[in-house]
Amino acid sequence: MDFNSHTDGVVRIAVALVNALTPGEARGRPFAPPHDLAAAATGVLRDAGYPDHERLTEDEAAELTGIAVRLREVFEAVAAEDVDTAALRVNDLLTETRARPSLQRHDGEPWHLHFHGPGGTVSADWGASCATGLAIVLGGEFRDRLGVCTAPHCDRVYVDVSRNGTRRFCGTACQNRVKTAAFRAREARGRLTP
Repeated sequence: MDFNSHTDGVVRIAVALVNALTPGEARGRPFAPPHDLAAAATGVLRDAGYPDHERLTEDEAAELTGIAVRLREVFEAVAAEDVDTAALRVNDLLTETRARPSLQRHDGEPWHLHFHGPGGTVSADWGASCATGLAIVLGGEFRDRLGVCTAPHCDRVYVDVSRNGTRRFCGTACQNRVKTAAFRAREARGRLTP
């Protein structure tokens, strides 16, 4: 299931930024963002297919972390089936980051869509892109594809791109953790049942 190639990319980046830069729980353990936010944020962008992305400054990383916290609110609202709140949060981000889609051509590539105009800050541009990507998802038929992991002690977010749209976990580690716990509980009940 694809939204479109650019939307897919920025939604994946939104997920990665939220999961890398916001505190909470991950895979059954407390999660704190790394001390070097600039390296973490730059790593997310490079891992997402922007290998030549220059290292973000501490100020840019702090701004992007603030945006990630606000993106998390969108995923949490969708997971709580409160699409109205999710839409309002996205609209706020679209306004604040000055999202303005435009066709651009650079680095020998053909014309392609960017979700931000020229002259913005690195953080605001990525915030605009992520907010626009989430707006496209929320405004379409696949809004329920955004979620927060349902495994105990994990609040990492995900976007479900599976064909059947039944994903409930941030990844296979949490899925396996839940399945193992359920298996052990069944085994324990079996030993207690006469």
